[in-house]
Amino acid sequence: MSPLVKSIIKKENIIPEELEKIPGTGKNGRITKKDILLYLNTRKPGSSQEINSHQDVVLGTQDKIIEMSRMAKLTSANMIASKQTSAHVQSFVEADVTDLWNWREKVKNSYQTREGEKLTFTPLFITALIKALKDFPLLNSSVDGDKIIQKKAINISMATALDDGSLIVPVIHNADHLNLIGLSIAVNDLASRSRSQSLKPEEVQGGSFTITNVGNFGSLMGTPIINQPQVGILAIGVIRKLPSVIETPNGDFIGIRKVIMISLSFDHRIINGAMGGLFLKRVKAVSYTHLTLPTSDLV
Repeated sequence: MSPLVKSIIKKENIIPEELEKIPGTGKNGRITKKDILLYLNTRKPGSSQEINSHQDVVLGTQDKIIEMSRMAKLTSANMIASKQTSAHVQSFVEADVTDLWNWREKVKNSYQTREGEKLTFTPLFITALIKALKDFPLLNSSVDGDKIIQKKAINISMATALDDGSLIVPVIHNADHLNLIGLSIAVNDLASRSRSQSLKPEEVQGGSFTITNVGNFGSLMGTPIINQPQVGILAIGVIRKLPSVIETPNGDFIGIRKVIMISLSFDHRIINGAMGGLFLKRVKAVSYTHLTLPTSDLV
């Protein structure tokens, strides 16, 4: 830490147990002046004394104590800080992705043969997300005190679960400059190198909006915590077969459709409910329609 940061720590009587909970945004996780000041703004009176007071945990004879990894501690600290910083609000929509499912089933084998890459649903939903962010650019922002920083670059953070249960969020920089091939390569590469712990520091920094696919683990939907200093995070649920009402010029009928839940957590300090709902509605609409284009236009 810099001498200035050390002097602030000494002046404010921040004890080591508190320091472990402060997420460092500097190089290699270094705690910066901004990190310290953000923590002090949300710090409760008496934290340096109260942090050591906790209810005693009764251990059974066969209980096991597991030490949290450094990454798990950082993730925990970031989540707590996010809840203390942002006014979290959630919205949900149900989306019919039958056409999207059928299109992927039709092209996935030839796509992998031609490009050498698996075509998962994640880059498809990122494509829809990028289009929605272009229509609602305030969702591609950060909050700095009482200022809103609206980002020009669309850098998509992609929440990735690791084998040990911890979480890492690599970033696809300038994702709006990539076509479907570029996105699928980036998604597969970052996911693979996340699990092998071979990401570079700059590959987990600079995100402007986050997406997480909770459906990978069978969840219907999720209410994810905002990845600071961003103002929104999108969660994609599991794809299910459901009976649905299908409207046609000749009347309505019941059919079996592929359906998902899409949820959005957004920062209510700058995103009101109307904008959050319209943004989510736009993601749904693009997910339903954007693959009606010829394959050549998409890849």
